Amino acid sequence: MTEIVFYALAAMALGGAIGVVLKSNPVASLLSMVGTLASMAGIFVLLEAHFLAAIQVMVYAGAIMVLFLFVIMLLNLGHDYEPDLRRGIGQFLAFGVVGTIAGLLARQLRGAEDNPVYQFFPGPEGMDRLLAEEGIVGAIARPLFTDYVIAFELVGLLLLVALVGAVALAKRRV
Repeated sequence: MTEIVFYALAAMALGGAIGVVLKSNPVASLLSMVGTLASMAGIFVLLEAHFLAAIQVMVYAGAIMVLFLFVIMLLNLGHDYEPDLRRGIGQFLAFGVVGTIAGLLARQLRGAEDNPVYQFFPGPEGMDRLLAEEGIVGAIARPLFTDYVIAFELVGLLLLVALVGAVALAKRRV
């Protein structure tokens, strides 16, 4: 059952990410991003990383999305968003249904030992061992500042450039 939920959440995250890029309206794009971040928080819960799921919801889906919404409101970009939003909900749900069906098919076609999800993530037993060895801070901080440090810094830089660009655009209009 966990695999099916994982595939459904992964499909919803993928559908939301595609919606972020394809939506012409920035408000609809922002709502697609919130759906993507919520799906990622669900995946963190499945991996028993509840702290990361809570941070994902509070920091990214909460604070960062509110900040983006204020930038959109500051630039006055959100015009005529209702038709785009109604169409997007159906697409978001369609990705969830496709992910659930793909999860069911993947479970039937191969066994749990061949499941590609378990090749990249240690699972509950591996996480318990990692937490016993390094503690919660070490288990989160070591990969973040060793394996993923470039991605971490690029995301911070991207957010900074987006904010400076939004302020520069807003300042020109005022």
